[in-house]
Amino acid sequence: MRKMLGGAAAFVTAAVTVVAMSGAAQAKPADETPWDGCPSGAVCIYGEGVVPADNPHPTNVYYSYGAHNLSNQLGYHWILNNQTGGATASVCNGYNGTNCTLTIAQDWAYRLNFTPINSITLNRP
Repeated sequence: MRKMLGGAAAFVTAAVTVVAMSGAAQAKPADETPWDGCPSGAVCIYGEGVVPADNPHPTNVYYSYGAHNLSNQLGYHWILNNQTGGATASVCNGYNGTNCTLTIAQDWAYRLNFTPINSITLNRP
């Protein structure tokens, strides 16, 4: 039993290390449950420097398709796409969903520098 627990702990540590180094993660279960505090069907942004698994309280939660302008989002934040049905989210340097630089697939999360990001879009599948 100890050998199994030790192996599981090593695997989890290795997985967390890979995610921390890459800034992207796909760790959500394949059902419609909240993911680190982000409700099913939503895209969530967490506070600067917050790790969602450690503090599952997003500061911004978006449900409606289309562009959403941001304010006071500086530094590194996690963004989680917990939408369903294959919907994506995009991060954009311009307001009103212009000059988008990254599209985030359903069930993916990224840690990004939000200083140049002025809006996000929730995109229909």
